[in-house]
Amino acid sequence: MSEEIIRTLTVDGLRYHYRLLPQPAPRTEPVVVLGGALQGMYGWPQMDEHLGPHASVVTADLPGMGGADPLPPGTGDDLLYAAVSGIIDDLGADRVNLFGFSYGTSIAFGCARRDPGRIARLVLGGVPSHISEAQREGWGRAVGRLEAGDAEGLAALTAEALMCLDPERPVHRRELALRYVRRSFVHALTHSPHAERSLRRALDHRPDFSGGLTGVPALVFAGEHDTVTSPRRQRAFAATIEGSRFLTIGESDHWVVLERPDDVADLVARFVTDRPLESAPALLPLAALPRPRTGAAGHALPRAGG
Repeated sequence: MSEEIIRTLTVDGLRYHYRLLPQPAPRTEPVVVLGGALQGMYGWPQMDEHLGPHASVVTADLPGMGGADPLPPGTGDDLLYAAVSGIIDDLGADRVNLFGFSYGTSIAFGCARRDPGRIARLVLGGVPSHISEAQREGWGRAVGRLEAGDAEGLAALTAEALMCLDPERPVHRRELALRYVRRSFVHALTHSPHAERSLRRALDHRPDFSGGLTGVPALVFAGEHDTVTSPRRQRAFAATIEGSRFLTIGESDHWVVLERPDDVADLVARFVTDRPLESAPALLPLAALPRPRTGAAGHALPRAGG
């Protein structure tokens, strides 16, 4: 496998970084991975393993994330869209495959809506397309622990709020994922100079998942027990994307990328290389989406469930 390359870019005077694992003989366009609010560019080894044989893999610390410069208060998403465009320009790529997870889905979706011609395929997982005020209030109380210097308490409350802890609903490697999420939050909050600001921005963020999308082949997937936004609501969001597919991954919740990392990476690899999805492990297809209209770009895909 090729040696990784780290590049530093700027947008509106803010420094940010991306990591490139080049593939000398790619089968598809580069895959750009955008993770959650506290997920850095070094947290996706499963993508290297499953996507690396087929495509160049790009992970990023956008402004406000990881080792990048913090976002000034009140900064809108347009700056983050411009940062992703800067990565595509720096790669010298006409188009990329874009994968967004959780908080990263709003950035990926916004980029695709802003400039669909540069997105070869779009994959969105754990889409927070509907967050209730009660959820926001609960998360706000958890973040309030920071004012008392209680990073451990915040990490415990936040991890539990983002995961399905119902013993009647099986989740693969639940306890391991719960411990990992807690440790990750504590580490970020105690080692990153702007993790607290990033967490508060994610809490206050009101992403726009309305308006739909045409001309971009898209896959949306959810853990079957996602308690942040239910699979039913994520499926309704997917139906706004012309010709999209929606699938669920069994025995997982919102943190499906931790609980079933290889299954997620395999699914993404299949989609961006136009291989069949039906035989992918751990999939639980929901009912079919409404029959898509024929897209202007001719990119209508089979409906969910086959």
